[in-house]
Amino acid sequence: MKKTLAVILCGWTLFASGQSNQLAASLRPNPYQELPLGAIRPEGWLRERLIRQKEGATGKLDVLYPSVMGPRNGWLGGDGDQWERGPYWVDGLLPLAYLLNDAELIAKTKPWVEWALNSQQPDGYFGPSHDYGPEAGLQRDNSRDWWPKMVTLKILKQYYSATGDQRVIRLMTNYFKYQLKELPKTPLDHWTFWARYRGGDNLMLVYWLHRITGDAFLLQLGDLIHKQTFDYTNAFLQTDMLTQPGSIHCVNLAQGLKTPVIQYQHHPKAEYIQAVDRGLADIRKYNGMAHGLYGGDEALHGNNPTQGSELCSAVEMMFSLESMLEITGKVAWADQLEKIAFNALPTQISDDFMSRQYFQQANQVMLTRHTRNFDVNHGGTDVCFGLLTGYPCCTSNMHQGWPKFTQNLWYKTSDQGLAALVYAPSEVKTVVGKNVPVTFKEETGYPFEETIRFTLTTEARSVTFPLHLRIPEWCPKAILTINGKPYKEVVGNAVTVINRTWKSGDVVEVQLPMPLRQSSWYENSHSIERGPLTYALPLGETVKKVTNTKDPIDYGDSYEEVRPTTPWNYSLIVSSDAKLAERYTVEKTGKVSNSPWTTENAPIRIRTKGRRIPSWGLYNDMTGPIPYSVTYNLEYGPEEEIILIPYGCTRLRIAQFPVTGGR
Repeated sequence: MKKTLAVILCGWTLFASGQSNQLAASLRPNPYQELPLGAIRPEGWLRERLIRQKEGATGKLDVLYPSVMGPRNGWLGGDGDQWERGPYWVDGLLPLAYLLNDAELIAKTKPWVEWALNSQQPDGYFGPSHDYGPEAGLQRDNSRDWWPKMVTLKILKQYYSATGDQRVIRLMTNYFKYQLKELPKTPLDHWTFWARYRGGDNLMLVYWLHRITGDAFLLQLGDLIHKQTFDYTNAFLQTDMLTQPGSIHCVNLAQGLKTPVIQYQHHPKAEYIQAVDRGLADIRKYNGMAHGLYGGDEALHGNNPTQGSELCSAVEMMFSLESMLEITGKVAWADQLEKIAFNALPTQISDDFMSRQYFQQANQVMLTRHTRNFDVNHGGTDVCFGLLTGYPCCTSNMHQGWPKFTQNLWYKTSDQGLAALVYAPSEVKTVVGKNVPVTFKEETGYPFEETIRFTLTTEARSVTFPLHLRIPEWCPKAILTINGKPYKEVVGNAVTVINRTWKSGDVVEVQLPMPLRQSSWYENSHSIERGPLTYALPLGETVKKVTNTKDPIDYGDSYEEVRPTTPWNYSLIVSSDAKLAERYTVEKTGKVSNSPWTTENAPIRIRTKGRRIPSWGLYNDMTGPIPYSVTYNLEYGPEEEIILIPYGCTRLRIAQFPVTGGR
């Protein structure tokens, strides 16, 4: 423990020195700051998620996908894949390794880190620099593209956070000097258009380095990068881009969302925050789905619940929201982060972390190899579960979701305290006040349960510091107790601060009541929500493993098709918000297991009545057009009992229901 704490204290000292340097520079102080990698440890079901990543594809991708992740990868000095896929994998593998303090995984990251650090050339350039001819299944060109470097810089930032290795600072300083010299003649979109839309990732790292070194040239570079990056502020505030199908790539949107807020650190104009709020509202209105994402398959594609949402969009939206949260502390952005993490993310990756979907559908009743109404189809494999189905970018990029979520559960605060802005079982070791070491253990069955319990441990006799706690917007009134005694009640959509003198053994308990809610979507369909979770009708399944002899290089040696064995074409019965508790009965099945994200282990069930709609049938291996709610004279069957479970626990499901009249 002493060694671990020493690393954390060293990491915080390095960070704090960067914060002091920023006083002479003109970056706005952030209210929250990320803790050193390793200061937060997952517990309970979250730790099990990360263990399954280790034992699944995250820990084994070099073996499962050797053509790309093996020694021929250009980011290991080879003549194979030169572009984004290798860095994508390590961008999730490295934080996973240090969060678990796993020597085997840390060793697996080392060749990638060391090669990147040692690849820097005298002019400051680093990374692959030689293109090769085409080869099936590989991306061997555009080696000098700015975009993959951004992913590798994210890896090195995390590596520095865990180790304090000063070689990272030297490499980034020299590379950013190179960028400042080269970008005027070879701008972000010189090689491909991707970097122009994803320049916010580059900008984020420039500002991160500036907070450490205070180098003035970095602010000049930041302005240049922002100028060459797609103007999301204008697009969100002044154009109809988000109302138009096909207007932007779904992952570019997920990554670009944070760009105005990143820029806000140097130029704190209200329009940057307003732009993101407007963008999120328009995404919800014109493209939103009940799982927290949007129709984007691959370009933006509206809000019909049979449109796809790409897995890369899920993990990149999460990272954008995490990056924005520490800059502003906005509750709504934390709420949205949890919405995606607890609904869209777990359903799109298999429970053993060995396969995934490229696209998920909010209403998803058949996973077969079939061409659907997506903007992009990949041999019809896009909804099948497999290692390479759809497109392998998600095979490489899915690994960052849970580790970075874990890394953003807790933050240091600008008032020398600690903040829990996102909730999951965990433990944090850090320093507060005048560098007093403390540990908080967070015990909870959240997001399924309403109680979160924080227990403080410290060797100090007492320590004074503030504890910041987020109260979600969906919570009508949170109840806080300290050592079993009532402390206060707080209305939702706020960050409440407990500023007091603490002693070891103090316990803060937060009760977040989760009343049922209903939300409206495409064709006035309805979804049932409770807390951060959306609920869905799970279907019986029959699973068929398909050996792929047609195109294994592109879509893998095998994949799974899943077909329903139970009816799916149910409507909900119209109900006012005031009477939801009468129509819906919440049942808790017991203690939240360490593997809650399956149909069998779902910790919560909701019983209600529904009616089948005979005219709502299959079309193109999907649900046909969803009946408008409420359709006059629509034929439907008698009331039947149906059971809903958390969306993230399902694979086949209906989550956005037509509504039929009551009696």
